Amino acid sequence: MTTEQIAHRLVELCREGKFEMAQDELFAPDAISIEPNESEAFAKETKGLEAIIQKGHEFAAMVEEMHGGSVSEPLLSGHSFAVVMTMDMTMKGKGRMNMSELCVYETEEGKIISESFHM
Repeated sequence: MTTEQIAHRLVELCREGKFEMAQDELFAPDAISIEPNESEAFAKETKGLEAIIQKGHEFAAMVEEMHGGSVSEPLLSGHSFAVVMTMDMTMKGKGRMNMSELCVYETEEGKIISESFHM
């Protein structure tokens, strides 16, 4: 897959709420996930697809209810692309909040090799 194809497929799956399917299908086995410095819940860097999927499960366990969200069209540049993801959710013990982040992805040989989140 080209970077553009990967980007559009990721957007499609994320809009459907199929985050783990997107990871299984589009991420390299040795991909890395980088959180912002101010992340309280997760390590700055998570290595490997299995660990990234586990991080997703841990995040989902922190969410009491999802009220909505959106994923922008991708902005492409070479082997990278970015999307803005928003989530309106109630977090367990923290109440309702809106989160917006710029998600930047890097691809290589038809797979996502890194993702990083910027709030």
